[in-house]
Amino acid sequence: QVELVESGGGLVQAGGSLRLSCTTSGRTFTTYTMGWFRQAPGKEREFVGGITRSGDSALYADSVKGRFTISRDNAKNTVYLQMNSLKREDTAVYYCAAGVPPLIMTLKSSYPYWGQGTQVTVSL
Repeated sequence: QVELVESGGGLVQAGGSLRLSCTTSGRTFTTYTMGWFRQAPGKEREFVGGITRSGDSALYADSVKGRFTISRDNAKNTVYLQMNSLKREDTAVYYCAAGVPPLIMTLKSSYPYWGQGTQVTVSL
Protein backbone atom coordinates (compact mmCIF):
# COMPACT_ATOMS: atom_id res chain seq x y z
CA GLN A 1 0.00 0.00 0.00
CA VAL A 2 1.20 3.50 -0.77
CA GLU A 3 -0.31 6.88 -0.06
CA LEU A 4 0.19 9.76 -2.46
CA VAL A 5 -0.25 13.45 -1.72
CA GLU A 6 -0.14 16.08 -4.46
CA SER A 7 0.65 19.74 -3.93
CA GLY A 8 1.56 22.80 -5.93
CA GLY A 9 -1.65 23.48 -7.77
CA GLY A 10 -3.18 26.92 -8.06
CA LEU A 11 -4.22 29.74 -10.34
CA VAL A 12 -1.82 30.88 -13.04
CA GLN A 13 -2.08 33.06 -16.12
CA ALA A 14 -1.77 31.57 -19.56
CA GLY A 15 1.87 31.28 -20.52
CA GLY A 16 2.93 30.84 -16.93
CA SER A 17 4.40 27.90 -15.07
CA LEU A 18 3.62 25.66 -12.13
CA ARG A 19 5.38 22.74 -10.55
CA LEU A 20 3.33 19.99 -8.99
CA SER A 21 4.76 17.61 -6.45
CA CYS A 22 3.57 14.21 -5.37
CA THR A 23 5.03 12.77 -2.21
CA THR A 24 4.49 9.16 -1.28
CA SER A 25 4.60 7.25 1.96
CA GLY A 26 6.45 4.05 2.59
CA ARG A 27 9.86 2.75 1.64
CA THR A 28 8.87 1.21 -1.70
CA PHE A 29 8.75 4.32 -3.88
CA THR A 30 11.42 2.98 -6.22
CA THR A 31 9.28 -0.06 -7.03
CA TYR A 32 6.59 2.08 -8.63
CA THR A 33 6.28 3.58 -12.05
CA MET A 34 4.69 6.98 -11.54
CA GLY A 35 2.09 8.64 -13.68
CA TRP A 36 0.36 11.99 -13.87
CA PHE A 37 -3.25 12.28 -15.04
CA ARG A 38 -5.71 15.13 -15.23
CA GLN A 39 -9.44 15.52 -15.34
CA ALA A 40 -11.24 18.59 -16.60
CA PRO A 41 -14.90 19.21 -15.75
CA GLY A 42 -17.16 16.95 -17.75
CA LYS A 43 -14.27 15.01 -19.26
CA GLU A 44 -12.61 11.68 -18.69
CA ARG A 45 -9.43 11.44 -16.67
CA GLU A 46 -6.57 11.47 -19.15
CA PHE A 47 -2.93 10.51 -19.14
CA VAL A 48 -0.50 13.41 -18.98
CA GLY A 49 2.79 11.58 -18.57
CA GLY A 50 4.73 8.98 -16.67
CA ILE A 51 8.22 8.14 -15.52
CA THR A 52 10.01 4.88 -14.94
CA ARG A 53 11.16 3.64 -11.55
CA SER A 54 14.69 4.89 -11.98
CA GLY A 55 13.64 8.12 -13.63
CA ASP A 56 15.68 7.41 -16.74
CA SER A 57 12.74 7.50 -19.11
CA ALA A 58 9.53 9.50 -19.39
CA LEU A 59 6.53 9.46 -21.68
CA TYR A 60 4.18 12.34 -22.42
CA ALA A 61 0.81 12.89 -23.99
CA ASP A 62 1.02 14.75 -27.27
CA SER A 63 -0.96 17.63 -25.79
CA VAL A 64 1.78 18.43 -23.25
CA LYS A 65 4.91 17.26 -25.02
CA GLY A 66 7.56 19.98 -25.05
CA ARG A 67 5.80 21.96 -22.31
CA PHE A 68 5.63 19.56 -19.36
CA THR A 69 8.48 17.66 -17.74
CA ILE A 70 8.24 14.82 -15.25
CA SER A 71 11.05 14.02 -12.85
CA ARG A 72 11.46 12.11 -9.64
CA ASP A 73 13.68 12.22 -6.59
CA ASN A 74 13.77 8.72 -5.17
CA ALA A 75 15.61 9.87 -2.07
CA LYS A 76 12.64 12.11 -1.27
CA ASN A 77 9.92 9.73 -2.43
CA THR A 78 8.65 12.51 -4.65
CA VAL A 79 7.68 12.87 -8.29
CA TYR A 80 7.33 16.26 -9.96
CA LEU A 81 5.40 17.68 -12.88
CA GLN A 82 6.91 20.89 -14.20
CA MET A 83 4.36 22.67 -16.36
CA ASN A 84 5.47 25.52 -18.61
CA SER A 85 3.68 27.59 -21.24
CA LEU A 86 0.36 26.76 -19.65
CA LYS A 87 -2.81 27.07 -21.69
CA ARG A 88 -6.44 27.47 -20.73
CA GLU A 89 -7.06 23.90 -21.81
CA ASP A 90 -4.60 22.67 -19.17
CA THR A 91 -7.14 23.62 -16.50
CA ALA A 92 -8.00 20.45 -14.61
CA VAL A 93 -7.55 18.51 -11.42
CA TYR A 94 -4.17 16.81 -11.62
CA TYR A 95 -3.58 13.42 -10.06
CA CYS A 96 -0.47 11.41 -9.50
CA ALA A 97 -0.64 7.65 -9.56
CA ALA A 98 1.62 4.75 -8.75
CA GLY A 99 1.77 1.66 -10.91
CA VAL A 100 3.38 -1.72 -10.45
CA PRO A 101 4.43 -2.69 -13.99
CA PRO A 102 7.91 -1.43 -14.96
CA LEU A 103 6.63 0.06 -18.19
CA ILE A 104 4.92 3.43 -18.30
CA MET A 105 1.22 2.70 -18.73
CA THR A 106 -1.16 5.24 -20.23
CA LEU A 107 -4.40 3.64 -19.03
CA LYS A 108 -5.69 4.84 -15.68
CA SER A 109 -6.84 1.32 -14.87
CA SER A 110 -3.17 0.26 -14.78
CA TYR A 111 -2.55 2.37 -11.68
CA PRO A 112 -3.91 1.00 -8.40
CA TYR A 113 -2.81 3.89 -6.21
CA TRP A 114 -3.94 7.51 -6.55
CA GLY A 115 -3.56 10.82 -4.82
CA GLN A 116 -6.47 13.09 -3.99
CA GLY A 117 -5.69 15.53 -6.79
CA THR A 118 -4.72 19.18 -6.95
CA GLN A 119 -6.53 21.88 -8.92
CA VAL A 120 -4.73 23.76 -11.66
CA THR A 121 -6.57 26.71 -13.16
CA VAL A 122 -5.14 28.65 -16.08
CA SER A 123 -6.65 32.05 -16.74
CA LEU A 124 -6.38 34.31 -19.74
